[in-house]
Amino acid sequence: MSTARTRHNYAGRSVAERRTERRALFLEAGLTVFADKTYAASSISDVCAAAGLSRRQFYEQYSGREELLVDVYDHVQQRARAAFREGLESAGSLDPRVLIGAAMRAYVHAITDDLRCVQVAFVEIVGVSDSVERHRAQMRDEWGEVVAATAAAVPGVRTPPGGWGMAMAAFIGAVNGAVHRWSQQQPRPPVDDLLEVLSTLLLALVLPGIAAG
Repeated sequence: MSTARTRHNYAGRSVAERRTERRALFLEAGLTVFADKTYAASSISDVCAAAGLSRRQFYEQYSGREELLVDVYDHVQQRARAAFREGLESAGSLDPRVLIGAAMRAYVHAITDDLRCVQVAFVEIVGVSDSVERHRAQMRDEWGEVVAATAAAVPGVRTPPGGWGMAMAAFIGAVNGAVHRWSQQQPRPPVDDLLEVLSTLLLALVLPGIAAG
């Protein structure tokens, strides 16, 4: 059996550096393949071809497509979370509207500027397996904790009805539904429309009355 040819030169690089670079290549390939062909209709061969790497190199990194899908999903979520925090830090104000607007704008753009991220993180990841669904639930809980901690630190914020856990479950569910809906519409509405919906929802949860004021 022939060995797949690669287009990458690793001369002079350590094993750790090679592994890191290959992971980045597989992440990018997985994002593209799963978004374009769908997770269900794609194969490891598709991913390897897009990455320019061999099946042997794939299995050195991952146990199968599902593990790669979760890694891609986590990478998208981590990038979005970093953007959310950067948005907060750049707001330059303690005004709730400014803080939440800046954080949500950074988050929304981190997700929507590359539509492959929306397709994989809000469509392809759903219902893959019980273990993936448990992972998604854990990620939602972590996002809820991040948003709740952020909102609770804003002057004047009150604990939402039912507590932060219920409020954040409702908000994260709304984010998932709204982003998915936005991505499927043709023509697609402006990103600012999506941003306004999500910011208004969050403001209404943490500061009743302020969103309309």
